Amino acid sequence: MTSNHRAARHRRPRKALAVGLPVALAAAGVLAYGSVFGLGPGEEGQAAAAGTPAWATAAADGFASVNALGQNGTYGGRNGRTVTVTSLADLEKYAAAAEPYVIVVAGTMAVAPVGKEIKVASDKTIIGSGTSGHIVGGGFFLGQGVHNVIIRNLTIRDSYQGVWNDKEHDFDAIQMDGAHHVWIDHNDLRHTADGLIDVRKDSTYVTVSWNRLNNANKAFGIGWTENLVTDITVHHNWIRETEQRNPSTDNAAHAHLYNNLVEDVPGTSIRSAYGNYARGRTRMLLENSVFQGVNNPVIRDATATLVQRGNVFTGTSGRNESGGGTAFDPRTSYDYTPDAAGDVPARVKAEAGPRAALGRATATDAGVRTLTVAKDGTGRYRTVQAAVNAVPAGNTGRVVISVKPGTYRETVTIPANKPHVTIQGTGSSRKDTVIVYGNAAGLPKPDGSGTYGTPGSATVAVRSDDSHLRNLTVSNDFDEAAHQSLKGHQAVALLTTADRIVLNGLIVTGDQDTLELETATKDKPGRVYMTNSYVVGNVDFIFGRATAVIDRSVITLKKRWNGTSAGYVTAPSTPAGRKGILINRSTVNGDVAAGSFHLGRNWHPGGDSTADPQVTVRDSELSAAIKRAPWSDMGGFPWKQDRFAEYGNTGPGAGPASTERPHLTAAQAASQKVSDWLGNWTP
Repeated sequence: MTSNHRAARHRRPRKALAVGLPVALAAAGVLAYGSVFGLGPGEEGQAAAAGTPAWATAAADGFASVNALGQNGTYGGRNGRTVTVTSLADLEKYAAAAEPYVIVVAGTMAVAPVGKEIKVASDKTIIGSGTSGHIVGGGFFLGQGVHNVIIRNLTIRDSYQGVWNDKEHDFDAIQMDGAHHVWIDHNDLRHTADGLIDVRKDSTYVTVSWNRLNNANKAFGIGWTENLVTDITVHHNWIRETEQRNPSTDNAAHAHLYNNLVEDVPGTSIRSAYGNYARGRTRMLLENSVFQGVNNPVIRDATATLVQRGNVFTGTSGRNESGGGTAFDPRTSYDYTPDAAGDVPARVKAEAGPRAALGRATATDAGVRTLTVAKDGTGRYRTVQAAVNAVPAGNTGRVVISVKPGTYRETVTIPANKPHVTIQGTGSSRKDTVIVYGNAAGLPKPDGSGTYGTPGSATVAVRSDDSHLRNLTVSNDFDEAAHQSLKGHQAVALLTTADRIVLNGLIVTGDQDTLELETATKDKPGRVYMTNSYVVGNVDFIFGRATAVIDRSVITLKKRWNGTSAGYVTAPSTPAGRKGILINRSTVNGDVAAGSFHLGRNWHPGGDSTADPQVTVRDSELSAAIKRAPWSDMGGFPWKQDRFAEYGNTGPGAGPASTERPHLTAAQAASQKVSDWLGNWTP
């Protein structure tokens, strides 16, 4: 190791490169309700440069952000052209090119022969287009001296050759030998013949974040060198159903592992041999991570230093070790803020893996009209509604209302004659930009024309097709305790009554009737796709007749105004022949009593016997707050005559199929996916 390498290791990254863009857009470890589900600040909130999507200019955090070895952080191919590839030949051509590229992988690339490694040269960003970028049967290789590489938002899978602990086929998803400044982020890596990630032969300044690593014998190997060189950050990864190397770290100078979830699912054929392993002269700091069901969750050999702090172990057994010396301080190299360990399982399960918004054209691309809002007068408008009012009726192109951080106490309505409107916060967290008001259904209107009613109580009402909300908090803070004599405590935070609505990276919070998802009229469609978001409430707080998907989000149950625990997550009023509410790959949790909440009840508005309410909750984690019999009648209509079902749920609130708890068959589940809900629309 050279003295220059040693000196650079402890140097904080500069705040900006010569091109004027941040080296690290954010430390990804933020507190609950943090940055846009693991995306750095600005990736959803604002464009990094005019005419360029923010994901094309994103840069790494952790050790990959450090300025060293002649490289100023890790930002991939952002100084080069952006190209979209739909064939393996084109992917290989651009990945190996000498010049920088941002390479968008659109579609599935079948690698032939199986196990072939796609060679990657320096200064590349390789990113999947939404969730469509798949590499099947092969992987990527970064050789000696390759640097400044980002691999993001891809699914790399299925090079498995039929032998579980395969000694014959070195078919990794991502392998690097002597590379430096590499960021591996938001990928789904699974079912390979050897390891999922190998960081070998003095590779250094590496960050591995927000990935799903699953269904493989070996998850993640680091080191295999006689030299004490490797600096690596591993955070917010979900390592699941992998037997060994979770990760294994050999002779790493500094290995910082935090906020990872390592899970061995009970009752499967895969049994973990060990979790995190520090060996050789590795110096490892392991903090605020969660181990569930793992055998030998943390081990070290006599030559390694391993310091633990703040980790949580549930259902683990065998060795759980630390010692050998004192910890290093990562903050001498980069800034970070770890999540509380208790928040890790829900957050990582919801956020790790490919993101729909990455690698695709966004509302911040060139040619889009942008209106700025700032309370302090530094924008064109001081209120969000004023900016909405400035959008021309009948607009045919996207209009972005870019809202600077602050609390905007107002109601906002996007009327039906103003489609293609995006309201997005520009802060580093969805908490930074808040739109809040406190109307309720029973409150009288100031003009004396009656009460607001439930839809009229909404803080934000989206009534126009093809409109989006991003990176915001939308809140209704009506005080139920102070208005006990009032009839009508429904207090909507967010109302939608239109088609093709995208809700991404939001907090939507209230008490009763928080999120109302409707259609303009009963006979019109109203599709809503919500992802990477939090919904908070207690009674019927996700409701309406829209066809709505809540995907990879967190639904948080909240106590009533008097401290009691009781409520209903959903209240669909789906018209016959339509899809209702689909809760998919999400988490239901909250600080409420066990067995106190129903998943939903059937709403037939005004006694409408033609309604056919539907909710499907699938592939989600349910807390103990969910009742054993999770569905309930409403208004005299038996829920069993409507459409309520579960499939593949986990957690203490899940339960076996019964007459009180219908489960879909595998064949039924195959036709109740996100694509079935959204039809010909791809958000």
